Amino acid sequence: MRKVLDLISQEVMNAFEACGYEASYGKTGISNRPDLCEYQCNGALAAAKKYKKAPLAIAEEVVAVLKERAVFVRGQNGEGPICMSRTEETGDAYPMFEEAAAVRPGFINLKVSGSFTAEYLLAMQADPNLAVEKVRAPKTIIVDYGGANVAKPLHVGHLRSAIIGESVKRICRFMGNKVIGDVHLGDWGLQMGLIITEVKKRQPELPYFDESYEGEYPAEAPFTISELEEIYPTASAKSKEDAAYREEALEATAKLQNGQRGYYALWQHILNVSIADLKKNYGNLNVEFDIWKKESDAQPYIPDMAAAMKEQGFAYEDQGALIVDVKEETDTKEVPPCIILKSDGAALYTTTDLATMVERMKLFDADSMIYVVDKRQEMHFTQVFRCAKKTGIVKEDTELKFLGFGTMNGKDGKPFKTREGGVMRLEHLIADINEEMFRKIMENHEVDPDEARQTAKLVGLSAIKYGDLSNQASKDYVFDVDRFTSFEGNTGPYILYTIVRIKSILNKYRTAGGSVEKGTILAPANGSEKTLVLAMMNFNSVIAQAYEEIAPHKICAFIYELANAFNSFYHETKILSEENEEQKKSWIGLLDLTREVLETSIDLLGFSAPERM
Repeated sequence: MRKVLDLISQEVMNAFEACGYEASYGKTGISNRPDLCEYQCNGALAAAKKYKKAPLAIAEEVVAVLKERAVFVRGQNGEGPICMSRTEETGDAYPMFEEAAAVRPGFINLKVSGSFTAEYLLAMQADPNLAVEKVRAPKTIIVDYGGANVAKPLHVGHLRSAIIGESVKRICRFMGNKVIGDVHLGDWGLQMGLIITEVKKRQPELPYFDESYEGEYPAEAPFTISELEEIYPTASAKSKEDAAYREEALEATAKLQNGQRGYYALWQHILNVSIADLKKNYGNLNVEFDIWKKESDAQPYIPDMAAAMKEQGFAYEDQGALIVDVKEETDTKEVPPCIILKSDGAALYTTTDLATMVERMKLFDADSMIYVVDKRQEMHFTQVFRCAKKTGIVKEDTELKFLGFGTMNGKDGKPFKTREGGVMRLEHLIADINEEMFRKIMENHEVDPDEARQTAKLVGLSAIKYGDLSNQASKDYVFDVDRFTSFEGNTGPYILYTIVRIKSILNKYRTAGGSVEKGTILAPANGSEKTLVLAMMNFNSVIAQAYEEIAPHKICAFIYELANAFNSFYHETKILSEENEEQKKSWIGLLDLTREVLETSIDLLGFSAPERM
């Protein structure tokens, strides 16, 4: 269904054209003075210069046409109001505008009619997609997010990539695309050699280190996730102090990458133990990846990729390293060349990222790849994207997008830490937030503790995710536990409390014998209802904008406005005690639609609402 602003703009553009002016001057926007009007067109001010006419005179001409001719008819099969200009043949048509006025020095102020808003909401109500138009040409989109490394616990530094990436994936999928979320695990390189070396020091008798061993290796890993998470930092610290230890680790890395049987089996254990733990922790964040690809999956593609770059003349050797120039004439700052292979033949992150693109094009023929990564990685991805395009790894029209996110800081403005000054594990942060929400729920209500625990998890997740996503991704933000867990203000718990309030009213209506049905929404009966209705009518526009700009924060701003509008309406309107049954049924329909829009929105953000709080 067409967006409200598009429908209004079209009618105003038609009126400008009918008056002899260019239609483009009729572009209309939402008013920033809702006390004066709902929508506003400033085109007469710009037209005055071209047509050498007073802007107010132009505005008055246009308004006269709008009052006379701007009408709509009811669409068929839920297509919503069809706006048109009144003619002698126009049959059962309704005024589009309740008010149209020309105001000095040349503004056109508009208020839409209640019959128009009712028709629009009825169409939203009847549409499973709530009037959101899906993309006409669906794409295959890969969202690269998560960025975890095996054998290391998730910490708060992994939070933003997981939260933002999950929302981006859901938004792209909701718009009708085929979307593949890839965690792209770090599982290759020296870190694996370090772990293998330290395990060998501790348990040299294991069969993985016996090169003559030909039997089956144990099915169970020789370490737990807790032990594994202690092994890596220990090995890393030793390698920095002991040159012989580091050399041994480098040798172990080479043996693994050359396919030594025992080391490969041990590496599989590292992967299995790590991934099981990662899935649990990502699950606590309601984050799910469609594929669990790893850096190691890209390794087989590197030799042929590097050879092709050389053969086609894109790559050349410089001091033994294989490089590709990616600078462009329009660059205002230095863009270093891409190093494909070091002088010793070793691959780098650049190599792995390019080889991963080779694999993605082979497996999925991706139309678009979105990388949700720390914004400090921007230069790296500028190099990678340019190299991929230049060398033909991706097609010319393949979209490569970098969504760089800012830092999550503490109240001191520095990266978020534990009270002891260390990096906080993600599971500990989630547990702390859940405990705070449980305390608040138990403090304010008499509820079953087990139910309160489950509710606290949902509300805690909303606090974490909304607290992050309500900020523009590229900006740093302060993670304020007290503010994010509040039931008041622009927070996740406030949004959930609003949804639960609506569910409570609907349940009371059902308990009293009412039936919540679609198909009955009247024109707004008061000012607060009109404000709620106007806010809700922007849903399809907001979702489209969030998709086009890869901007989940746009959805957060929308649902906060919608929640505020609903709560004002709720406090000013006696819904369940209304004696006029038709009016009550209309309000119940409006509430159910508000609930559906809010729940659809928070699902796109990656969390859900409980039945009660």
